[in-house]
Amino acid sequence: MDTSRRTVLAAGAAALVAGCGDDGGEDPATRPPDATPTEPGQDSPAPGGEELARTADIPVGGGKVFADKKIVVTQPESGEFKAFSAVCTHQGCTVANVSDGTINCLCHGSKFGLADAAVEAGPATKPLPPERITVSGDSIRRG
Repeated sequence: MDTSRRTVLAAGAAALVAGCGDDGGEDPATRPPDATPTEPGQDSPAPGGEELARTADIPVGGGKVFADKKIVVTQPESGEFKAFSAVCTHQGCTVANVSDGTINCLCHGSKFGLADAAVEAGPATKPLPPERITVSGDSIRRG
């Protein structure tokens, strides 16, 4: 490879790296929220992100897979809601359902616990990663 081509490749790589993730050094935790303030008399927005489900949609001792959102929400005990990635840690399939007390991936038969997504049956060897949700009233929201 000649010197001019190496220079062009190095300059292109440097430009790509410089364009990725430079937020001016500002800490996201100290950045003001993006939401617009509410006018007096308006209801404030519900906490958390987009609504995934109503609490009544998630059965006690079961759960629901939101395949399009890649998240599974469970209710191991009454009033206790958990959320995990719906992407199986074995080979990346989306888990199919929650039944018989486990989160189930039908691709290769892995099963995960409702409360902590620990592997209950392989071939997966790692639990499903947790996801953040907020429960406010009867609304379950992402984040």
